[in-house]
Amino acid sequence: MITITNKEEIAVVREQDVVPLRNRVRDYGVQLGMSILNQTKLITACSELVRNLLKYGGGGIVILESVNNGRDNGVRLTFIDKGPGIADLSLAMKDGYSTGRSLGLGLPGTKRLVNEFDLQSELGVGTTVTITKWKNG
Repeated sequence: MITITNKEEIAVVREQDVVPLRNRVRDYGVQLGMSILNQTKLITACSELVRNLLKYGGGGIVILESVNNGRDNGVRLTFIDKGPGIADLSLAMKDGYSTGRSLGLGLPGTKRLVNEFDLQSELGVGTTVTITKWKNG
């Protein structure tokens, strides 16, 4: 069972919101005693997803949570937008696929950086991506 020990919501509506969000994510990792490597993986995943939130979703909110599963502590981030949604989730999760002509990590690369990854999207409604990085994971 997951227990939430700290939670905050941050609106991301423009490029200038990205650095403060990354700093808060780092703060959460530091507070948990997460290694520099795991902090870097978490912040890198956050960066990719927040750029997608802005570019494809027109902005949205990010929920930051400190979580505990009974044996480990972690950081869970949920990115929520009201954008157009993703037409083909399986295609979006393929390595090398991009609609933005970018060399970013994309969703599959982001998934490899974290311990848990969940993607929900509905055309015309929006997309929600939830990731969790465990302190010891």
